Amino acid sequence: MEHGADWKSCPVPPNTGRGRLPPYVPPHRPPKQSVPPGELEVPVTTWTDHTADRPISLTAPSGIDRAAHHRLDEAWLAAAWSHPTTRCFVVSGGQILVDETADGRTELLMTPAFEAPLTEAHRYFLGIDEEGVSYFALQKDALPGRIDQSARPAGLREAGLLLSPREAGLMVHAVGLENWQRTHRFCSRCGERTVIAAAGHIRRCQACGAEHYPRTDPAVIMAVTDEDDRILLGRQVHWPEGRFSTLAGFVEPGESIEQAVRREVFEEAGITVGQVEYIASQPWPFPSSLMLGFLARATSTEINVDGDEIGEARWFSRDELGAAFDSGEVLPPYGISIAARLIELWYGKPLPTRGV
Repeated sequence: MEHGADWKSCPVPPNTGRGRLPPYVPPHRPPKQSVPPGELEVPVTTWTDHTADRPISLTAPSGIDRAAHHRLDEAWLAAAWSHPTTRCFVVSGGQILVDETADGRTELLMTPAFEAPLTEAHRYFLGIDEEGVSYFALQKDALPGRIDQSARPAGLREAGLLLSPREAGLMVHAVGLENWQRTHRFCSRCGERTVIAAAGHIRRCQACGAEHYPRTDPAVIMAVTDEDDRILLGRQVHWPEGRFSTLAGFVEPGESIEQAVRREVFEEAGITVGQVEYIASQPWPFPSSLMLGFLARATSTEINVDGDEIGEARWFSRDELGAAFDSGEVLPPYGISIAARLIELWYGKPLPTRGV
């Protein structure tokens, strides 16, 4: 389906009736069969307007043009930095400073460039808005103090839910660059120290000439349902008791994302998967992932967890999951994660906010 297409043209019906989604029935459904992990015997579908009613955190349009063509233009960058309308903020250890406004909103604390802490090498150009204002992030070892003590540090899991789409977009860009910059200071080819280039988006090795680019690790995350329209949720071994979410895992070299969905579900829970439907993606710089969200239909139901990553997995009907939420037996995934939206697409209404 083309971007922006009306939901009425989508073969999967929208949310209807008492806030519940109808069972997902893929078009042209193949005969029931067990699909061995790694095999692509069932096609993938790609309708992405399921989340149009409530965008996934960190993915709403920010109104920022990243203007990548300016990153190598040092004269332009210097002029942009010295312009009185330019705004910047400090990022350190994945955190920024936020401030509360008089009307109860939370804002990313930004200052004019001429008021910013001194830094040269770790100044990253993030883009330009529709009014021509340029935005930069400054990577520092610590966040600056505030005389009035009104601002406070916040990480992306908290701030991503509170900031405007524009400010959340700027923050996720800056945090992703900072995470990469802090862990890729040396050349992976020859071992020599690298230098920052392209306004923070390249590291160059002056010894061997290699260029290194920000790392993004694709990961699949999937809401798996069975023929009875139950959902499969798992608890990682290091999570607190009762915290359940969708299964997820990294895409391996030489593997398609569809293959990764089927392999990860089988490895973690012993469940085979047939139909796979792509839903949406989400930047997830913890430290460098891109989450690719799917709905998947199981072709088997007997659970066999791996015990290494997943300590427990269970099938839930909507009534069972709702009762488990009410009793506190099950805690929902964090609200900023695409996992919460994938579960909601099946559940038919927003998840409770306890534990978020």
